[in-house]
Amino acid sequence: MYTAPLKDMRFVLNEIAGMDELAALPGYDHATPDLVDAVLHEAARLAGEVWAPTNRPGDTQMSKIVDGEMKIPDGFKDVYRQFAEGGWMGVSCDPAFGGQGLPWTINMAVGEMWQSANLALSLCPLLSQAAIEAIVRHGTDEQKKKFLPNMVSGAWTGTMHLTEPQAGTDLAAIRTTAKQNGDHYLMKGQKIFITWAEHDFTPNIIHLVLARIDGLPEGNDGLGLFIVPKFLVNEDGSLGKRNDVRAVSVEHKLGIHGSPTCVMVYGEQEGGEEEGAVAYLLGEAGKGLRNMFTMMNNARIGVGQQGVALAEAAYQHALAYAKERQQGTKLGDKSNTRVAIIEHPDVRRMLLTMKANTEASRALTYYAGGMVDRMHHGADEAQRASAEKRADLLTPLVKAWATDLAVETASTGLQIHGGMGFIEETGAAQFYRDSRILPIYEGTNGIQANDLVFRKVLRDGGAEANKFMGEMKAYLENFRQKPSDDLDVIAGALEKAIGALEETTAWMIANAKSNTETMAASAVPYLRQFSLVAGGYMMARMAYAAHLALHEGQDAPFLNTKLITARFFAEALLPAVHGLSAPVMGGHKTACQIANDQF
Repeated sequence: MYTAPLKDMRFVLNEIAGMDELAALPGYDHATPDLVDAVLHEAARLAGEVWAPTNRPGDTQMSKIVDGEMKIPDGFKDVYRQFAEGGWMGVSCDPAFGGQGLPWTINMAVGEMWQSANLALSLCPLLSQAAIEAIVRHGTDEQKKKFLPNMVSGAWTGTMHLTEPQAGTDLAAIRTTAKQNGDHYLMKGQKIFITWAEHDFTPNIIHLVLARIDGLPEGNDGLGLFIVPKFLVNEDGSLGKRNDVRAVSVEHKLGIHGSPTCVMVYGEQEGGEEEGAVAYLLGEAGKGLRNMFTMMNNARIGVGQQGVALAEAAYQHALAYAKERQQGTKLGDKSNTRVAIIEHPDVRRMLLTMKANTEASRALTYYAGGMVDRMHHGADEAQRASAEKRADLLTPLVKAWATDLAVETASTGLQIHGGMGFIEETGAAQFYRDSRILPIYEGTNGIQANDLVFRKVLRDGGAEANKFMGEMKAYLENFRQKPSDDLDVIAGALEKAIGALEETTAWMIANAKSNTETMAASAVPYLRQFSLVAGGYMMARMAYAAHLALHEGQDAPFLNTKLITARFFAEALLPAVHGLSAPVMGGHKTACQIANDQF
């Protein structure tokens, strides 16, 4: 059963995200340590006692349409009811609409718990939060008043509708259309892969749909983002007639079975008063793609957070099994005494790899969350602008690296189970199946790599990337002032890794114009290299903080474990950075030279 790693979460929030600094930002002064601890502990209780028991039933029962109605796995509705009644949807939402106004980073930590306990169910509030943010950023006062209070309270949920059969990543190819009809639009078309687009948790679902506006040009400039409620909302806030938007089928997926992933149609009901689903333009006409990315960027960090959550759950599952499974004897033991497999060196290597990667990706994710908070609540424009640049740089790293690590970690967890891991009843396989969607949705990890190279590094000539690397190198001065065996090893490995990243970054900038295709082919290993260095930096910062806290007589067992884990990352995992340099610097040019018929 999942148990929230509260000590590590709190440590990362304090030492990496900088909770003291966040609490000092305008609007966050109520985020006191006592309040944050209370929120985290109650979330841990709810996740472990209420959410986690529904994870396995959700995987086996699956969401499905029966007699025209969506049937959700047993227990999900009650879990959502407790979630909404506890005010969890509004943790980081504006108090003006009923939210608690806590830092988004706190909401990330809370969200990690829901996702570890039941990823499929957690997607429902995650999408609602993204929809809420889009309406806050782009909605009219009337739209905010009509939709936000019920969404923030959890009385209604929200969704995102982007993908179409012919338009996956290529959103410019969208064919769903919206034609103006007085104060609203009428929408017709179809979307696929729409998560939690139908359920019986709440009486209304607020869909945000990207569609082509009739009369505007083809391509991105013709798109608009629309609010399409399941039930129309009357002037007094009561629900009106059923809108012409419906789920017609549910996809049969590799994982996240408890989550209904729907095929949606708009405007196909015959005999209605109007021909089309009633839709309200959110933001400006022709700016739909830009406005949609309000949801997408936070969603991408949120997906990285899901990777951390799945990795944590897979690690806990494998650790429990390794402590219980009796098999073999210890090396050199001639007594023939059977031991738990955790005693075997290779199993210990796998477990520590799972642990180190999970803690490094958690730290990088929370660090990015802290930048998002500073971006929105910074004390001045300079702080907000600086935080936005750093958040932009980190977003593809968090989304891609944390989700790749989730798949690797879940696979390692399955390996620790041996043959039993391949048997569904042990539960190890579910983490692997559930995690496999993470590198795909909200922009595939290949797209994240291209985003990093072309938009985040090359666009500003490497200014922000070099600034980040400069900060890493400057931080190493702390280690020289507090020498120890562990810190010396960690600092030495990180210094060499930064040097490798500086070399590949300089090569990227120098060859950007002459070798554009090679840049694209090398983007994925470059993102991996950058992420490993950034993760190594996070581990180094935590090691240094643990070293100082140990000398102050604080929690020795926890802090010593942090030092051991950080040293393992530096010695065993961070050196992979150097093997990535050659693939980055031209190693994939052959992929651009081979002819199609040679594959």
